[in-house]
Amino acid sequence: MKISVLTSSRADYGIYLPLLKKIKEDNSFELEIIAFGTHLSKSHGYTLTEIENQGFDCIHTISSLIANDDEQAIATSYGLTVLKFADFWQVNKYDLVFCLGDRFEMSAAVQAGIPFNVKFAHLHGGETTLGAIDNIYRNQITLASKLHFTAVELFSERVIELIGQNKNVYTVGSLSLNEIEKFQPINKTEFFEKFKLPNKDFALITFHPETVNTEMNRHFAREMRIALSQVASKLILVITMPNADTMGSVFRMEIEQLKNEFSTQVICVENFGKENYFSAMYYAKLLIGNTSSGIIEAASFGKYVVNVGDRQQGRMQSDNVINTPFNYQNIIEVVDKAIINKAFIGKNKYYNKHAADLIIHHIKQFNEIL
Repeated sequence: MKISVLTSSRADYGIYLPLLKKIKEDNSFELEIIAFGTHLSKSHGYTLTEIENQGFDCIHTISSLIANDDEQAIATSYGLTVLKFADFWQVNKYDLVFCLGDRFEMSAAVQAGIPFNVKFAHLHGGETTLGAIDNIYRNQITLASKLHFTAVELFSERVIELIGQNKNVYTVGSLSLNEIEKFQPINKTEFFEKFKLPNKDFALITFHPETVNTEMNRHFAREMRIALSQVASKLILVITMPNADTMGSVFRMEIEQLKNEFSTQVICVENFGKENYFSAMYYAKLLIGNTSSGIIEAASFGKYVVNVGDRQQGRMQSDNVINTPFNYQNIIEVVDKAIINKAFIGKNKYYNKHAADLIIHHIKQFNEIL
């Protein structure tokens, strides 16, 4: 069975990894990886090297991102991605193509495949993020896909409602948490030395723009910086930099200003990679920001999350998530409360021990009936 995997960012690649390893080890599959989006962007860490270092035999690269991040640039990048993938799908044929999530460039790659009858398998459909236009892209990808692997039963129900049938819709849990109970963090001393962290408590921080309410992002970014400048007096701030979203550069500029003002308290990381990021989550005091990893993964590490703003609003949350608006006073108040909490010991609603094995099982069944 000839399979390809569409990966457009450090985030989706980290989620794919457990599945990629199982596919690579299974002789019944021929695997090719299609890397595009921020993987090829030097300003976002050029994470193609991370994929190459995993030793995959065949990696296709497609460059289509424009450097700017205003609305016109995003729309132009979308169109350019469609054009380039039209050429790619014309000459490259697969039994199944995996796609994941809800980013605009992932949607563009999938939309280009519709006239070619590309058989897509979509991960993480049925979710809702009211503060981002990703809902539209996610549903576009769902409608173009033949197989659907969702994180929880509620999301399967939403996919079924959207596509009008329950065929080939499977609840498998979040792939990023596959066998998370076996995860061993990098040695603490080694990890702290690698990223030049002082041996103190730190908050792991990731902020992205709200792509629905774009005109407010300058205000949101300032509120973030003011709040974090206060948090920096209590914790080291380890900040992962924003992805290529509309107005992402606005947050980058505020983070860079924060780094200039608090050079010894702020550590900025362009790209951790999955093992380093999970190790950072393991050693962190808490998480702050508006990223999906706080919603989906942090509970499995016993971490509380200060979830800011509306970007993740509508996503199912475990009990470790504390929500607050984009107001610096509210953020500071909630962080102060979260700091004194002990480790979270509740359930992660996204966890399924055998997510990758379930996906492998279902795609083999799908291949038998093709």
